[in-house]
Amino acid sequence: MRIAVIAMGKIGLPLAVQFADAGHDVVGVDVQESVVAQVNAAREPFPGEAHLQDKLSELVPAGRLRATTDYADAIPGADAVVIVVPLFVNDETWQPDFAWMDAATRSLAEHLTPGTLVSYETTLPVGTTRGRWKPLLEELSGLREGSDFHLVFSPERVLTGRVFADLRRYPKLVGGLSPEGARRAVEFYEAVLTFDERPDLARPNGVWDMGSAEAAEMAKLAETTYRDVNIGLANQYAKFADQVGVDVYAVIEACNSQPYSHIHRPGIAVGGHCIPVYPRLYLSTDPDATIVRAARENNAAMPEYAVGRAAELLGDLTGLRAVVLGAAYRGRVKETAFSGVFATVDALRARGAQVLVHDPMYTDEEIAGSGWEPYHVGEPADLAVVQADHDDYRTLTPADLPGVRLLVDGRNVTDAAAWAGTPRVVIGGGTA
Repeated sequence: MRIAVIAMGKIGLPLAVQFADAGHDVVGVDVQESVVAQVNAAREPFPGEAHLQDKLSELVPAGRLRATTDYADAIPGADAVVIVVPLFVNDETWQPDFAWMDAATRSLAEHLTPGTLVSYETTLPVGTTRGRWKPLLEELSGLREGSDFHLVFSPERVLTGRVFADLRRYPKLVGGLSPEGARRAVEFYEAVLTFDERPDLARPNGVWDMGSAEAAEMAKLAETTYRDVNIGLANQYAKFADQVGVDVYAVIEACNSQPYSHIHRPGIAVGGHCIPVYPRLYLSTDPDATIVRAARENNAAMPEYAVGRAAELLGDLTGLRAVVLGAAYRGRVKETAFSGVFATVDALRARGAQVLVHDPMYTDEEIAGSGWEPYHVGEPADLAVVQADHDDYRTLTPADLPGVRLLVDGRNVTDAAAWAGTPRVVIGGGTA
């Protein structure tokens, strides 16, 4: 097949590589000329994706994968077009911002030719594929969905850093606007993906037809929103545990010892491209989902809660040298999307602290480029807040932070024994 993938980001590029590795001819489209140039030079534009560079080095010189900024070059004659353009959410209104996706869809429609399968993999509010993309594609292309071309939704279900493994591990969900469109989508994804055996599943691992685009859209939102709600519940338990002097981690371990409980871990922040965003996409079409809204608000408030705990123990933070350990939204990932570092820094600054930021995955220049003063392990500090669970922080001791008066471990990754004699606070874990 000839396949076009629109947006060569951290999901789109590995997808394009996967399709090419399965034996198909793939053209990637991206608006950034620098990304296109790097792909065509067989260089990964971003670090950290397992096996990506090796596959690029093989597929690009072989002519199986190339990139372009020109839709007219990539779209006409394609058997399938897969779209992974980012969808943003307004921080104030919590409403989706379709600007980038609208632009990509318009460019696609202008060059769409009969016989193409169009699959959106970007996570969408329920009803978007049928209510927004179908009329836009039909209007601008002059083609009719269901006869001239087929439109489906098939959510990506992978994590950056392990995309190729996740593509094999999890069933590929598809939802069409017609039975024929769904059949085409199942046929397409079966030709580009292979799956691990999963005896734990009720039916064989592979491509699962959800019956409609709306069901596939909801499945992606539901599985991610569940995680946010679960973490929100864990954080609620953690805050109550702090009030009554209970170790919430021991409580959660006890609860999860039987199969009907699966409480997640509490923590200072929920970050990344997915978990903080998709509940808001769900709320955009189900505003009465009070449980979802309460969990999202609770999780968003956790950085302020963590800094408040520090103020309770140290008093006035004015002038104190406070270090935020971790700019990334989670350990071992060089990405700050919706990271708790932003709210943590703001909360510390609001209390008058002098704030510095450390992250082993970022250079001083990168830290400074985000508007923060870089910190180096071994420099003096009055207060330290662990925001990301990087492996480096598991062996952290007071000697690494000379003069430190309090550690707030927002991820419960440091060793309590190593901090004996120095106050250490874990959210929901009491004070040591």
